[in-house]
Amino acid sequence: MSKDRIELKKYIREVADWPKKGILFRDITPLLAEPKAFQAAINALAADFAGAGIQYVGAVEARGFIFGSAVAEKLNAGFIPIRKKGKLPFKTVSITYDLEYGTDTLEVHRDAITAGAKVLMVDDLLATGGTMAGACKLIEKIGGQVAGISFLIELTELGGIKKLAGYKVKSIIRY
Repeated sequence: MSKDRIELKKYIREVADWPKKGILFRDITPLLAEPKAFQAAINALAADFAGAGIQYVGAVEARGFIFGSAVAEKLNAGFIPIRKKGKLPFKTVSITYDLEYGTDTLEVHRDAITAGAKVLMVDDLLATGGTMAGACKLIEKIGGQVAGISFLIELTELGGIKKLAGYKVKSIIRY
């Protein structure tokens, strides 16, 4: 590794038994607190998509907003906030998707993008893949083309990548 590259994994704190016993939580707040690590993470999330004609970056609240908006700025693209039901003030389109135990609903403004626009989806973590799969379907529902998906962290043992088959997926850190 060159002296200019930052080992991002060292900025991810492991918190045992949070939010419940048996879970090993990957905490990104130390990475966010270190400007050079945060900048390196944004650069890595955007790198494969620079020059790809990305018009918008979409992300699901809340941690996705942190990375998605910064990647949008880096790529000179617009940002699309994808939110939980009832949080957006204008006319929305929604999608309900399956979770491990139940369902959830995401919404986006129906006029968030122009038809056929290339959208990069960004999030901090790929776990089971349900939320991102739902978010991608929502973008497609309003006429967008998902050009790729970029995650800071992928928890490989959970197999979330399977729910994103057919999309170009990039993960910076894998556990």
